[in-house]
Amino acid sequence: MNRTVFLIFCCLALGLAGCTSAKPTATAPAVVPTSPASATPPPPPASPPTETRVPPSLTPTTEPPSATPEPPAATAVSPSATAEPRLTLLPAEPQRIEFASEDGAMLVGMYYPAAVNPAPVVVLMHWAGGDKNDWVYVGMAAWLQNRGLEIPPAPGSMPFDNPYPFTPLPADLSFSVFLFDFRSFGESAPSSLPFSESGPLWEADARAAYARAQTLPGIDPAQVVGIGASIGADAVVDACGEVCLGALSLGPGSYLNVPYPEAVSKVDEAGKPVWCVGAEDDAAAAQACRSASGEHYQTQIYAAGGHAMRLFRAENNLQPALDNVIVEFLKLVIYP
Repeated sequence: MNRTVFLIFCCLALGLAGCTSAKPTATAPAVVPTSPASATPPPPPASPPTETRVPPSLTPTTEPPSATPEPPAATAVSPSATAEPRLTLLPAEPQRIEFASEDGAMLVGMYYPAAVNPAPVVVLMHWAGGDKNDWVYVGMAAWLQNRGLEIPPAPGSMPFDNPYPFTPLPADLSFSVFLFDFRSFGESAPSSLPFSESGPLWEADARAAYARAQTLPGIDPAQVVGIGASIGADAVVDACGEVCLGALSLGPGSYLNVPYPEAVSKVDEAGKPVWCVGAEDDAAAAQACRSASGEHYQTQIYAAGGHAMRLFRAENNLQPALDNVIVEFLKLVIYP
């Protein structure tokens, strides 16, 4: 019996020992939950969101570019739409223009539209020996316009018998031309001052003409140039101001009570060229041309040729030819 009891006791002891040894195995699973490997999976989920979000973020970036071209396309259409009226050419025939001087005096001009639009405009200022029509009779207006207008015959006695033999301009070169009468000349109002004291009024007329030229249809208001003879030779420089790009004087003489060298200096300091053309047999013009100076100033003094518009007489046979001098000046000023 005791042996049997002993065996039973041993079996129970072994069973209890088996139970205790199983506990360590049960503790192993307790270590497994601590594995951050189950917490590590969050990194993988983090990368998928990046992959799924990238396309949406790129789509908006690509869409604006496709939307952006539309505004340029719309912009490209609108300039071409506005360009149509600007390219419309005005008739070649001259237009009569009435405008007021700075003090309200009424002046009369003629406008010769160019064969291009918009175009530079050359403002022609006449001498005291005639009026605006001298530029027509000598052929200067039609030559600069370059649209095949016939030159009307000069009525009565003129300082030139025939139009000047201008060398034709290239077919693709055309200027708008604006010529006018100073007060007390041609069709413009009379002067309120004696002829000898009208210089300041003529200067005011010249400024008004420059300003009016800027507003003519088919004109590039940033390309205004002055060419004048005698009183007009002084006026184109005296009134240049901020409007004109440069001035060409044919026979100046400080006739508007402004010393020619002072007037030239003001224009030259603004970086604008002034050219002076005269002849030795026109002492006042030769002296005026030599008296002025400047970085952008040039002179052409002929041995003979007469005063102002008389320089256009074909028999003078000037070298270099007067029309070549004019063309070189315009190239420098308008197409530098």
